[in-house]
Amino acid sequence: MNIQETITKAAKLLERNSFKTPYLDSELLLLKVLNKDKKYIILNSKENLSKKNLNNFNTLICRRKKGEPVAHLINFKEFWKQRYFINKDVLIPRPDTEILVEETLKIYDKEKKLKVLDIGTGSGCLLLSILKERKNFLGIGVDISKKAINVACFNAKIQQLRNRVKFYNSDIDKFFIGKYDLILSNPPYIKNFDLKYLDRDVAFYEPKIALDGGSDGLSKITKVIDKASFLIKKNGKFILEIGCHQRNEIVEKLKNKNFYINKIIKDYGKKDRCIISTKI
Repeated sequence: MNIQETITKAAKLLERNSFKTPYLDSELLLLKVLNKDKKYIILNSKENLSKKNLNNFNTLICRRKKGEPVAHLINFKEFWKQRYFINKDVLIPRPDTEILVEETLKIYDKEKKLKVLDIGTGSGCLLLSILKERKNFLGIGVDISKKAINVACFNAKIQQLRNRVKFYNSDIDKFFIGKYDLILSNPPYIKNFDLKYLDRDVAFYEPKIALDGGSDGLSKITKVIDKASFLIKKNGKFILEIGCHQRNEIVEKLKNKNFYINKIIKDYGKKDRCIISTKI
């Protein structure tokens, strides 16, 4: 069976099982098996696959069919302009989180020198993407998960940023290092009750600790806001990702901690997703 036939057959299988991007998923998994780029499969679409490669590909397709995320199967995810190592210990980066990168770059020009803190850094993709764009920024990433910190450190090495970033394994309640010009966070904000209704590749495969926002979805965000108000410098910016129905409650919490609300950004689905505020 050649490359084109293999991808088409696998895509039809995934499509019958209600996957949203069956062709892309199949293509990415074959690229993983072949260790090639997309250009190769376009130029060699009629090339027959070896029995070994076909078996390895079919194994990955079967795992995908059961719901395992593509990012876990290929161990990377594109985010902003880079490729980040991903495994089951960290949340898979979402396109909507790129909004936090975009807004940060709008606020600060390339000459600005800042100390940046990322609370709940996970894979490090948010902080590292910003450091890659702003050469004078220094970053700190904090996460309660030691395994997540290991992933973030590995990504810092891949991105050649180890000299400008440090990662700490700590509950944010117990973190007291430094004062920051900019604080970023994409904290867990999904209600306990709603976790079981998430897509299966999220509900069964992604770390609950990165998703579970408590009974009301606000407990982790509240903790982050309380700590950010202590760690941020006066006039420092706080850029926070939120759940789409949490705007009013979180705005009130920020105001109670002396943050001025600069603006609220909607995601690509036109839902409230990011609040930018300033410590006053």
